[in-house]
Amino acid sequence: MSQDSGLSHQNFDDYCAQKAGPPGSSVYYALRQAPVARQPLLTALFALRGELEQTVKETSDPAIGRTKLAWWQQELGALATGRPSHPVSLALAAHGADIGTEAGTLEALVAGFEMDLNQARYLDFANLRGYIEKVGGAFAGAVARVTAREPERAGEWAPPLGNGLMLAQLVQELGNDARHGRIYIPIDELQRHQVTAADLINRKYSAEFSELMRFQTSRARDALQAALAGIPASERKTQRTLRAQSAMALALLDEIERDGYQILHQQIALTPIRKLWIAWRAARAR
Repeated sequence: MSQDSGLSHQNFDDYCAQKAGPPGSSVYYALRQAPVARQPLLTALFALRGELEQTVKETSDPAIGRTKLAWWQQELGALATGRPSHPVSLALAAHGADIGTEAGTLEALVAGFEMDLNQARYLDFANLRGYIEKVGGAFAGAVARVTAREPERAGEWAPPLGNGLMLAQLVQELGNDARHGRIYIPIDELQRHQVTAADLINRKYSAEFSELMRFQTSRARDALQAALAGIPASERKTQRTLRAQSAMALALLDEIERDGYQILHQQIALTPIRKLWIAWRAARAR
């Protein structure tokens, strides 16, 4: 899995760009709202998240997945000591002079995705929150610090943005996740709405499912709106990437709602031109 450390900047930057978010993706448009000088580091961070997510979601054997994540833990240790070998960690080292300060955050990200290999159900929202805070909140903190005026304070307001983005992602990807045996809606919420895991896996739509998704969508929307309102006035201009991501996520939740939550058999998405417009407008809003 290790790579030739003699790779050129262009090579590992190109690799990261494809892994983070290819043209047309929401991440692609969100990254382009950041200052040009900071885009390579942000792209590398999103590429790392993409590598980890792909490892757990495209590996059918949990043992293999754990081996790959253990390798990433070692690679992040090598990154912290100046000995990276993978294109993503080479990019992080090249563009983030102080990337070592994010070691704890990046390790939390790996630990969060490892949870996907250890459990596919969550008893209640308090249980699910631990997962969301690692793969969503902690990551958003790292993203925010790249461009923040006061990076040392980003941990106070950025994690809720990441948590909201994860809640929105879990709504969008519900059908695909269920088909792969992962159900992120807490068991007690399924029971309260009289929807079973088998209903989700077998793509069974019902009035009860619609009510369940109305609740899930509202929670994600409320979380995102509250998190956006919580960005300090002094940081609003610095957080164009997270604000663009959030705006696209909110628009997609609205689209899912308008379509009657038909997400078990398909993945609803915004068109690239709409993503471009929403991201551009959100990044420049006061």
